[in-house]
Amino acid sequence: MTYDVVIIGGSLAGAATAVLLRRELPNLRVLIVEKSPSFSRRVGEATVEISAYFLGRVLGLTQHLNESHLVKQGMRFWFANEKTQTLADCSEIGGRYQVRLPAYQLDRSVIDEELLRRAVALGAELRRPARVQRVELTAGGLQTVCVDDMELRARWVVDASGVAALLARQQDWWQANTEHPTAACWARWRNVKDWDAPDLEQKFPEWARACYGVRNTATNHLLGDGWWVWWIPLKGGDVSIGVVFDQRLVKWPDDGPLGDRLKTFLLQHPAARELMADAQWIEGDVHWRKQLPYYSTTMAGDGFALVGDAAGFIDPLYSPGMDWISYTVSATVQLIASQQRGEPIAERLARHNRDFTRSYRRWFIALYKDKYEYLAEFDLMRLAFLLDLGFYYLGIVSQPFKRGAGALLEPTFSTAPSTPVYHVMRTYNRRFAAIARARRRRQALARRNDHRRFLFPSFTLEPTNVKLIVKALAGWGRVELVEGWRSWGRNGQ
Repeated sequence: MTYDVVIIGGSLAGAATAVLLRRELPNLRVLIVEKSPSFSRRVGEATVEISAYFLGRVLGLTQHLNESHLVKQGMRFWFANEKTQTLADCSEIGGRYQVRLPAYQLDRSVIDEELLRRAVALGAELRRPARVQRVELTAGGLQTVCVDDMELRARWVVDASGVAALLARQQDWWQANTEHPTAACWARWRNVKDWDAPDLEQKFPEWARACYGVRNTATNHLLGDGWWVWWIPLKGGDVSIGVVFDQRLVKWPDDGPLGDRLKTFLLQHPAARELMADAQWIEGDVHWRKQLPYYSTTMAGDGFALVGDAAGFIDPLYSPGMDWISYTVSATVQLIASQQRGEPIAERLARHNRDFTRSYRRWFIALYKDKYEYLAEFDLMRLAFLLDLGFYYLGIVSQPFKRGAGALLEPTFSTAPSTPVYHVMRTYNRRFAAIARARRRRQALARRNDHRRFLFPSFTLEPTNVKLIVKALAGWGRVELVEGWRSWGRNGQ
């Protein structure tokens, strides 16, 4: 009843940890404890380039991804105001062509089962369904894990329990991110119209022909003041659609069934009215979560580590959750492997906690703090999107593709070269939020949200991306000169 590693949770983060541990140290005794008899669908269906690299090139799931899931065609954003009566009237941001690097739209229940199966095939032991009731930590010794009233011992415990965050809550490390009070409501839907359907091309020919790539398998985003909607197609025809909103800016309706309230909210956007007229949510698959972002004040110790959502969550915009899995799992595997090889780990542990704490905080400040103030502003989001994606490709995505999987041991914004970029990103994010607040005071929001289209070639890993970043920075300067002065020194330093 003694193991080298007990992993709490067998979905993506837990199974990935087991796969990489058994691959690194084939004699390691690994136990996965999974509470569910079978996985159900969950949010987190869209990957971006880092997580796609991790799933495909590190975990070896490329064939499975291509056979059982959908290739993602980037991100698209749809804006509206009082002048947008139809889908074609909405302002749009997105690629004109197909994407350059792989990413996927996932049915999480399918990929979670597949990766867990591979972990067991590599020699990990699985107890399922089984529930971890408590964990007693002993620094540098054997940890005690109580599973269904049975006590197990392990040198390491890896918490991959997701939003349950078992260890963080048990040890009082769990903290709500109150600076970002977002909530979400979502469902899976049937009878949702295809964005590339022939009848839409007949109805809106100019709109259809403006994009040479595929719109339907992109992650489409509908945007409103203080809220946004994800729109993710799944293999087999169902569509995951949900809304995320800042509770300081949006009041969620209280009356009626949750599915009815969600659909009513969605239909205020012209794109949803066009594509969801006959849509029906799947019974039993409508969900609500009030406080989305949180974090753990401790990420690892001599005998335990937190991976994926058990270590923290910021926001689903830009789908960073599986990137976080990629980094936390990679670093945790190397931490455990170092100890098992007899290497001193005190310095590695200190760096692990410092880097992941810094990464969470900086990623939040640079991309998400007060972003919901300007999410629905076409011109500001156009600039933010170019800068956010440009820096992501230039400084983050390029690293594993050019240096290999070792780059995943360096979480985002944890290294010295990334610090200047962090300061640039947090500055334009803060300024765009201040400019939007000034527009709100003047009742001038959403004036550029109709009949505008920004379609661009996909980003690459080449230095030419710098040109797009420079153009966007120049566009930011123009906005500051034209109207930014209205907010200088007032909530927008």
